[in-house]
Amino acid sequence: MLEYLKKIDSAQLRPGMYVHDLSCDWMTHPFVRNRFVVGADEIRKIVDAGIHDVVIDTRRGGDVPQAPGVEQAAAAVETAVQEIAREAPVRTSYRDEYERAVKIRDQAVNVVRDVMADVRLGKAVAIGQVTPVVQDITESILRNPGALLGLLRIKNKDDYTFLHSVSVCTLLVAFCHHRGMDAETVRQAGIGGLLHDAGKAAIPLEILNKPGKLTDEEFAVIRTHPQVGHDLLKQSGMVGPIPLDIALHHHERCDGTGYPRRLRDEQISDLAQMAAIVDVYDALTSERCYHEAMPAALALRKLYEWSKFHFRPALVQDFMRCIGIYPAGTLVQLASGRLGVVYEPNPGKPLLPKVNVFFNIRTNVYIRPEVVDLALPRFAESERIVSHESPKKWNVEPLRFMPA
Repeated sequence: MLEYLKKIDSAQLRPGMYVHDLSCDWMTHPFVRNRFVVGADEIRKIVDAGIHDVVIDTRRGGDVPQAPGVEQAAAAVETAVQEIAREAPVRTSYRDEYERAVKIRDQAVNVVRDVMADVRLGKAVAIGQVTPVVQDITESILRNPGALLGLLRIKNKDDYTFLHSVSVCTLLVAFCHHRGMDAETVRQAGIGGLLHDAGKAAIPLEILNKPGKLTDEEFAVIRTHPQVGHDLLKQSGMVGPIPLDIALHHHERCDGTGYPRRLRDEQISDLAQMAAIVDVYDALTSERCYHEAMPAALALRKLYEWSKFHFRPALVQDFMRCIGIYPAGTLVQLASGRLGVVYEPNPGKPLLPKVNVFFNIRTNVYIRPEVVDLALPRFAESERIVSHESPKKWNVEPLRFMPA
């Protein structure tokens, strides 16, 4: 038990308290460290950055007696997440879709790379290249969302910007379909997802790929990319209002702490807000030079917590229903003491996906991979999921064990 770690509202911070964790994504807070004693200046910076919840260590600073412990707060979030979750139907098997998904991913990455190169050179965006890729992504999502979404969890450092754009497009297409939007809206949203970071083509690479914390001046440069991207796409004359809206507003937040225009609540369109949600989710779950990837299941719980302030709670809950509590590629531990990777959900049973098990924790050895369908009665107790796990903790790359 960690009774000395408590989760409090940032309004409850007082000088002399010791912040153990800033409950925000890495690009949000203005501090070099996550753990430090706060004074009046630090408290002001935390509030101004739109950070609403923090974890304090009461052994090393002041206390808020009535505040919940981190374990109690996490349990409350877990209960809420499980109550929200439900699944969309899967039309074809993961194995049937996997090879097509590989080709679609590679083609999409090449298209984004070409678009960014064109933007860097001041050329018009070739929408004729973009639209067919979005259509292919849409069809793959309709056949089986887990195949392409699982593949896109793998990102190398050199291609991160391109793969992130493809991931945001794919997640946004899946999200739009889940919410029952018409085909043309889905297509335009997909184009917006693929082009949402076009403005980063104008950001110096030494800033974009900096391994450490950005300076205030460097962060100010990064914050220009939505406006720059919007303006470049608009100048091309070939991009519609939905992609332009997404490019400009995917970093806005409902509490007015976003950028570039500090919009609030209903000033942000549903599609721009949806793009913001999937953009943060993909960033959290991706390995970067300046932070470790967060397990997908944990990232969803973080989004749920942040939805009280930064996002519309109903949209975050819809996104959670769209991709499930345990998205494809999630590393999980089963009650039998085995590790496995989730590769396909079971419709209507968010806690009981199909898992490919490959490692025995009790004997500390790899085992012959075996597909376990947790929805089958014979696995009800022996193979239930007891936790989602960090791949780094076990030194494994779970996506190597997605059955192809």
